[in-house]
Amino acid sequence: MDPAVAWYQPEQEGPAKRLWLRIWDTQSELDKMNLKNIENANPNVNKAQDFIPINDVNGENRNNNYFNPARRKVNDNRASTFNLNKNHDALIGEYGGCPWRIPNYAYKPGVLGLHEEIDHFYMYMSPTETEHLVRSTVVNRIRAAILSLWPQARVEVFGSFRTGLYLPTSDIDLVVIGQWEKLPLWTLERELVVQDIAEKESIKVLEKATVPIVKMTDKYSDVKVDISFNMSSGVKSAELIKHFKEKYPVLSRLVMVLKQFLLQRDLNEVFTGGISSYSLILMCISFLQLHPRPERLRQPNNLGVLLIEFFELYGRKFNYVKTAIRVKNGGSYVSKDEIQKEMNDGHRPSLLCIEDPLTPGNDIGRSSYGALQVKQAFDYGYIVLQQAAAAGAPGVLGRVLRVTDHVLQYRRWVRDTFHPYFFPPPAPPRPHDDSDQEWSSGSVSPPPAAPSPPAAAPSPPPLSALQCSSPTPRRVSAHQSLIIHHITSNSDFNNIPSERIRVAREGSRRPSPTYTYKQRWTSPGVIQRYGTAEPSKARPQRPLSAKQRRQPSPHGAPSPAAHGGPGGPRRGADRHKKRRHFTQRS
Repeated sequence: MDPAVAWYQPEQEGPAKRLWLRIWDTQSELDKMNLKNIENANPNVNKAQDFIPINDVNGENRNNNYFNPARRKVNDNRASTFNLNKNHDALIGEYGGCPWRIPNYAYKPGVLGLHEEIDHFYMYMSPTETEHLVRSTVVNRIRAAILSLWPQARVEVFGSFRTGLYLPTSDIDLVVIGQWEKLPLWTLERELVVQDIAEKESIKVLEKATVPIVKMTDKYSDVKVDISFNMSSGVKSAELIKHFKEKYPVLSRLVMVLKQFLLQRDLNEVFTGGISSYSLILMCISFLQLHPRPERLRQPNNLGVLLIEFFELYGRKFNYVKTAIRVKNGGSYVSKDEIQKEMNDGHRPSLLCIEDPLTPGNDIGRSSYGALQVKQAFDYGYIVLQQAAAAGAPGVLGRVLRVTDHVLQYRRWVRDTFHPYFFPPPAPPRPHDDSDQEWSSGSVSPPPAAPSPPAAAPSPPPLSALQCSSPTPRRVSAHQSLIIHHITSNSDFNNIPSERIRVAREGSRRPSPTYTYKQRWTSPGVIQRYGTAEPSKARPQRPLSAKQRRQPSPHGAPSPAAHGGPGGPRRGADRHKKRRHFTQRS
């Protein structure tokens, strides 16, 4: 197995590994030699190239040293563990790559411990409520943009987001159903940019693919979305998968582990040399349908056995040359010759031939040209898990699965950024206001406080709640507008009496010992993130004597107490007037 795709196990450390690694690196350096270097070394050979080099595409030099073209897209895949042996600290240095393991939990040895880890992995990697709401809001924003262009169209969700079998970094599959003479791929691309949903650099229009789609990345949540047109079969396929999820309860956990296994090796996309999620799910369904020991499906502790036997079947025993997979009518293996009789479009069965259960004659794995690499990865998984389970080694699942720090940081960012807006914290209790004690010595009673209206039910967050910064600091200004919106939309903020707002703006003379104005009426989460206001250090106000309150002001001005407090808002100006009045009397 390619050491850039796999990684070394603890028991492999030693001089033999170092010697083998030197041999591998030497061979890799020899593979980098190309015909151009050989021709430069021979001065007698000076021929013009009559072909376009593969490494030179659009003037960009690309070195494809490995079989999988997805290697040049490593930065786009947060879950990729490519070249983990050399970049261990950068990829899993902070969390160790196994965050699903419960601290101080004694996992059982062997295959029983593998079952426990698979169950814990499924619980850990399942989407949280906040992550689901973020994706739902992204879908609503895209649907609104599409319906503004074509009001008669219909936007449906299919794929893993509809079935619930999606990882934290999985994309969303949308289909637009309508009537057009030509698919409006480029029109949709312009509208997504105009509506401020995605940046132009993040949109890719694949109009010459088998299924033309528009691939985009949401501008504010970094969620990837694939938009296709008039592919109504995707919705029916999602409903079919939901039916099999109810029939086979272990299907969800098995699929989640296998999707992560392929995702971190960049084998989860058809156009990058892997297989699609739909193909993987149908392979799992066929495996459960034709499992040689049906009694295993009823045992509670069998996830480890099922995973190992899945790797064994599709990594070693399955005949990819002559056999096709059929799921309908209870499942069966059929000859590719029989499948070809039903294919009327002139195509031949592919290497990984999976019959479409909804469309006869359609081969689901037709575009999976990297099926041999997937088979090789399954074979590697079987060898590692079988040896570790037989030896009773601890932490078996971590030998084939790792979750990178980039994925964990992204999930943490989604939680910290969007959770306060979908689930706002309850308003802090209103602190006791002892300003009434100052009025007790005066002859004028305080104005009655405005009754606060009953607390309204929390409304759903607006679509602008997603207009915050992405993990990269490219949306700093949007944070400020979001905080302003969050504060001004707070029900406690709107219920503050006008007199209290005026006094707070001019500076409170008797601040609370524990709360300042900002600390009273803003969200605690916002205060912790953006800093708290320093309490006012003004000198407490000295109450007026009874003689000063009875003395009228000059020029018919009302007494200071009529301004709503001892001294009023312009205490300094009234003090000078009083001094002039006392001088005239003397």
